[in-house]
Amino acid sequence: MHVLWITAALLAVAAAEPGTTDFLPVAERPKLQSPAVNEASGLAISSANPDFMWIVNDSGGTSDIHLAGTDGTDRGKVTLADTRNIDWEDLASFSLDGNNYLLVADTGDNGSKRESCTLHILREPAFPADGKKISGTAPPEWRIQFQYEGGPRDCESVAVDTKAGNIVLVSKRTQPPEVYQLPLRPTGKSGLLTARRIGPTEVKSPLDSLIPFHNQPTGLDITADNSLAAVITYYGVFLFPRKPDENWADAFAKPPTALQPHLLAQAEAVAFSKDGKTIYALSEGRASPVARFQSETGGP
Repeated sequence: MHVLWITAALLAVAAAEPGTTDFLPVAERPKLQSPAVNEASGLAISSANPDFMWIVNDSGGTSDIHLAGTDGTDRGKVTLADTRNIDWEDLASFSLDGNNYLLVADTGDNGSKRESCTLHILREPAFPADGKKISGTAPPEWRIQFQYEGGPRDCESVAVDTKAGNIVLVSKRTQPPEVYQLPLRPTGKSGLLTARRIGPTEVKSPLDSLIPFHNQPTGLDITADNSLAAVITYYGVFLFPRKPDENWADAFAKPPTALQPHLLAQAEAVAFSKDGKTIYALSEGRASPVARFQSETGGP
């Protein structure tokens, strides 16, 4: 990826693209301090403590889930037991039946050749004592192995709708991007599930000619109240609000609202705070800035 090219293009449009949302960029951008986080592809804010975030690295990395403060401080890592990082591309945090969970999405497939992909769900690990770093292993609570309706897809954007009990996935390389859905807690016999296509969506950069792969979703999150989705691309963050009587197919079919350009070199991870008031974003590369957008009206 031409990182300098993307950065220059984003800087060129920042002043001309003010954004049309009340989520405004925060000037302060602390950097991730862990040298082990060098290809951040998934980000989730802790359900238990808003001052912590979990991060995973991209394909070929270790099967580690890294803990960081929202100020970038390194707080260690846990290893997902009996699990291989084939192509980890997103991470989600959610609460269900009084417990906090993390979902690791092993869904990357650049060549659209994988016969199946896997979602790993684990209990959110307990935090280390003040001044200490987390370590050890964490077993998955359950796994979901699945294929896509219509054949293999490359996907870097996965989130959880706890109210409906569904997992939402957005394809990266199809034109237009396609939205899929899976059950969060499959019932019946275990086996290979099928992610059902529920409709198309669009996240369009205003400067098509300057930013490579400008309209490809690289990350997704949904607010804890399930009212707002955020999709990130190399250009920026796009918001899809959902009304109480809407499903995600209807919400993603509407034109999104664009935030101001995030100015990250290769953004691949996005997450909401649990109160919905802050959006966080990270880039691949060591010492990524922790970009934030703060809501002026107090969340969705």
